Amino acid sequence: MEEEKKVSLWKSILFTICSILVLDSFVSPAIIGVSSITIWIITAIVFFIPYGLVSAELGAAYPDDGGIASWVTRAFGEKAGVLVGWYYWINVGFWMPAVFVAFSTWFSYAFAPSASPWVLAGLAIIMCWVVVWIGVRGVELSVTVSSVAAIMKAAVMLLFGFMGVAYGIKFGLANDFSLQSFMPGFNETTQYIAVIAYNLLGFELIGAIGSKIHDPGRTVPKMIIFAGVAITALFVFGTFGILAAIPAEQIDTVDGFYYALQELCSVFGPASGVVFYLTIIVTLITLVSNMITWSLGANETLMGAEMDKRSKLLGHRHEKYGTPDNLYYILGIVSTVLIVLNYSLSGDANEIFWTIFSFSTLIFFLSYLFMFPAAIKLRLSDPDTPRPYHVPGGNWGITVCAIIGEIVIGACVVFLFKDSGGGFPMWVLIIGTLLTTITGYWLYLAGREKSE
Repeated sequence: MEEEKKVSLWKSILFTICSILVLDSFVSPAIIGVSSITIWIITAIVFFIPYGLVSAELGAAYPDDGGIASWVTRAFGEKAGVLVGWYYWINVGFWMPAVFVAFSTWFSYAFAPSASPWVLAGLAIIMCWVVVWIGVRGVELSVTVSSVAAIMKAAVMLLFGFMGVAYGIKFGLANDFSLQSFMPGFNETTQYIAVIAYNLLGFELIGAIGSKIHDPGRTVPKMIIFAGVAITALFVFGTFGILAAIPAEQIDTVDGFYYALQELCSVFGPASGVVFYLTIIVTLITLVSNMITWSLGANETLMGAEMDKRSKLLGHRHEKYGTPDNLYYILGIVSTVLIVLNYSLSGDANEIFWTIFSFSTLIFFLSYLFMFPAAIKLRLSDPDTPRPYHVPGGNWGITVCAIIGEIVIGACVVFLFKDSGGGFPMWVLIIGTLLTTITGYWLYLAGREKSE
């Protein structure tokens, strides 16, 4: 890529904000109540900061295309790298249907309230293939779209927060915001703690296109600092807005966003309808952009595991755009099948969303169980590689940060199994995880046989 087409600091910040700042699932933790704000802040301090520091060092030292899969391969070899690339990629195939279930549901509520479930399923499928079409056309288009969408997302979150303040002043707050209400309880909320951690993941995504970043040694650490502060503040402020307007016990995983927005817009009086519909349209656009960034990063991550030598089908690149086109097409097919299957089994959008989303979250977490130990091993076993950015505290510093990250991710995996995320029986989660892992291991064996 020519120098003038390199991804700049500003674009990398916006790309990361667009990746991490998700509107489809940020409402879910508000079900906990006002204490969810406390948990957001605690998680940001305890996990988000150490995770960001580790990602900054890895991204600056090893700006390889493939990102997390490349780092794990360097540390633990080809087998681990292929598994991580596979987990990272297939998670998007599982997650994209959930995002567009939310898309079609919100669209229906606002513009087509009498639409049948199958019309909503068709709309969700169409949006999946819009993402595929844009992704096949290359990094430059994907990054540009994500930059615009990041600004839109930030604007929506700020609007939620400011409307929450105005709503509280005009009508009173829908929840108790006393000091006691901020004290978290962990009896029945662990699955939502996992969602908060999930919502804060994605710093390493920009590493999947590391070779395309301008001066990655300087750009990546700065990006993580600026994006990290902005993301945390926006999540907390937006959550306050939700809880200002809707009692916690009335919040649903999908519907909560829509009805909170509808209620908050009442502060605008006669103009409430205009503000509401404009915000919904902007929000729907951001859902599409979110999947553009993640499908781009996930595909490049899997290609970093050398798919070209494992499978002609998976490793194929588009003749004109040079993108892993078949990976995009397969993501579209997987998403389509999951949407049809779930709408066949249930007509409840909240249930469909949480069922798909929770399993994709579980698979996604598995990638990070490899990444944090890889950071420690690479620092200790590869001291000669230039590190434009170091985690403060030397070897002890990165070890502590990585151990904290590993503990948090491990706990989140346990939480999802404990709560049988999405209504799945425990045995379904176990079998699904095993089948996903076996498929990734088969990809590794296929590549090894071809090499031999």
